[in-house]
Amino acid sequence: MKRKIRYVTRLLALALLAAIAATPLAAQELKVGYVNSERILRDSNPAKAATAKLEQEFSKRDKELQDMGAKLKAAADKFEKDAPVLAESERARRQRELTELDRDFQRRQREFREDLNQRRNEELQSLLERAQRIVRQIAEQEKYDLIVQDAVYFSARVDITDKVLRSLNNAK
Repeated sequence: MKRKIRYVTRLLALALLAAIAATPLAAQELKVGYVNSERILRDSNPAKAATAKLEQEFSKRDKELQDMGAKLKAAADKFEKDAPVLAESERARRQRELTELDRDFQRRQREFREDLNQRRNEELQSLLERAQRIVRQIAEQEKYDLIVQDAVYFSARVDITDKVLRSLNNAK
């Protein structure tokens, strides 16, 4: 019985020593960072340049659509004004023309939105890839254990968004 007590006591002592030896490892602080990707996509120079590029690329089509919409509205207003005095065949013909114009306008608007969204996604994807490379570089250089992008709460002391923005803005 005494042997069992000594054996258990030694096991407890070894377990206590192992726990004490492991304490410095557990006491090391985890270095965590946070990156606000929304700010990266809104405030970085490459994001602003991409927005300007998209505006330039799509401004002509946008203007054409606005002009087409104005013409369609003017034609619809004229039709509403003239409809009571038009012959039935003329009214039906103009109604068909307006319907076709409206259908064409809706199709062009949809194509415009799809093209714009596709190009915007391409530009944003490129920017996000560049930002992620920079985040990895910062993490490796400054020995971060974890960097998160989406968080319910974060302290300003772990926010490295400004570092990422500076690096992204200075990168060519």
